[in-house]
Amino acid sequence: MPASRTRHLCSVAAALVLAAAGPATAASAAPSTSDNLREVLFVGNNWDGTADVIRSSGDFAEVGRIDVIPDKDARMKEINADPVKWIYFQAIRNSVGEGHDQYADDMYSTPDGRSVVVSRPSFADVVSIDLATGKVNWRFPVSGYRADHMAVSPDGTRVAVSASTANTVHVLDITTGKQLGSFATGDKPHENIFTRDGKYIWNMAIGDVNTALDDPGWDWTKGDRHITVVDATTYKQVKVIDMRQRLDAFGLKDFSDAVRPAVFSPDESKLYFQVSFFNGFLEYDIATDRITRVKTLPKNPATSEDRTTWVNDSRHHGISMNPEGTKLCVAGTMDDYATVVDRATLQEGPLVAASKPYWATVSGDGKDCVISESGADQVTAIDFATGRKVASVPVGDHPQRVRLGHVRTDWTGPDGS
Repeated sequence: MPASRTRHLCSVAAALVLAAAGPATAASAAPSTSDNLREVLFVGNNWDGTADVIRSSGDFAEVGRIDVIPDKDARMKEINADPVKWIYFQAIRNSVGEGHDQYADDMYSTPDGRSVVVSRPSFADVVSIDLATGKVNWRFPVSGYRADHMAVSPDGTRVAVSASTANTVHVLDITTGKQLGSFATGDKPHENIFTRDGKYIWNMAIGDVNTALDDPGWDWTKGDRHITVVDATTYKQVKVIDMRQRLDAFGLKDFSDAVRPAVFSPDESKLYFQVSFFNGFLEYDIATDRITRVKTLPKNPATSEDRTTWVNDSRHHGISMNPEGTKLCVAGTMDDYATVVDRATLQEGPLVAASKPYWATVSGDGKDCVISESGADQVTAIDFATGRKVASVPVGDHPQRVRLGHVRTDWTGPDGS
């Protein structure tokens, strides 16, 4: 690599670190005013096309429920009329959907608490649902045939959504649905993260997770997997991070370089991330551009060692960090547990039994880690301080993403339902 290019990448890395100052906050759409708003957690039930809205802390009691596919008949009419769309719809059902349609992948509320924006994989779109009426405000069809993970800007005005079959991320105005920009990624873009100052977007491409070529020797067949960092104003690429090189340098040549869920430290000097097939996570230092630590978590003896039985190549999928930056919470998806890990020592706490936990986020008060138990149709809160379970509440079919957001204070569901 030319010396000028190396200096440029180092400058970008340093800028990303220096841009972060002060404590990190949980990712939620920032409300324009606190008047008449209450903080909640949105739980996307991927297989039944609903979202449960629960209290953001305390007892996590149910507040209301939303139908996120009120236009299902119209969407199915379009799909059935287009042979290519129909083929992709069926492929999603029979691969990543595990025999089910995927209706609610990710979601964020608007700053005024009046709408929720949802990415819908099987319908290849993003929609805004009016929380008072339950009707669609706007719809944005993504490029290709599947919508995936989203991220919201720190001010709550923009959402970035991965169009996984088009290797593209769209950035939309959260109020109008208008596209503000887009950028190219590696194969199968997945997780998106805005830096806390809103200047950069990090996208993680995970490659082909639906093939049976899961042995490390066939890892090269999984596609072009890398992290793409772009300027969040111009949507121009400023850096590409190929974890294959960093993993090899750390002696982890048999590890997949498909970066899955990830979380920054409060000062954004470190990135903690999961990779395909691995029961644990890694620590990446942004300034020095290298992996610095790896944490292997316990295996469940009941979990098959046949990698082809692991859902979408993800043995562990879901990681979050408390606001103080002292504890990590990890969802051990295929090992059926979640655990809180001390960030300084990387010592895990109690293994909290959970049925296929698929995501981990932070409660509104910052005290608990909240995981989605997709195999038990519930969400469970785990105390960051003790590592012990404090509450579980039932939700809809196959909960996945859990996001902090806001609704109007008197809201209990569309049309008062």
